[in-house]
Amino acid sequence: MSPILIQEVLQTLPHRFPFVLVDRVLSAEGGTVHALKNVSVNEPYFPGHFPQEPVMPGVLIVEALAQASMFCLHGQLEPGTVGYLAGVEGARFKRKVIPGDQLHLHVKLEFLRRGLGKTTCRAEVDGELAAEATILFAVAKG
Repeated sequence: MSPILIQEVLQTLPHRFPFVLVDRVLSAEGGTVHALKNVSVNEPYFPGHFPQEPVMPGVLIVEALAQASMFCLHGQLEPGTVGYLAGVEGARFKRKVIPGDQLHLHVKLEFLRRGLGKTTCRAEVDGELAAEATILFAVAKG
């Protein structure tokens, strides 16, 4: 498949600036996704987290993984369908994510039944694990 560019990302996700945390989807096939988040010094959270040493908040890394999880269902959802975060299990943070990093979001769909889904996720920078989590979500009309 060809990459899913930001215009189509915005058609899939209900999020808008400053909360869109997927810039591009490199692949989304067979229930697996590889997406990108380019971490810029211009992100609105960096002035407060932390001024002397900007670090991407772990909760936003998890949110980026949750947003990337929706692309496991790319092309299968009716227009107007939204994925709601229902739970996070086993979240672990292994390295700081800082301005200039490119966060590679890797997601695998474990199951989707009756509108409830589960993905195993990992976020990497330069091939090094930055964070991992299991995401639970509910799919419903927005």
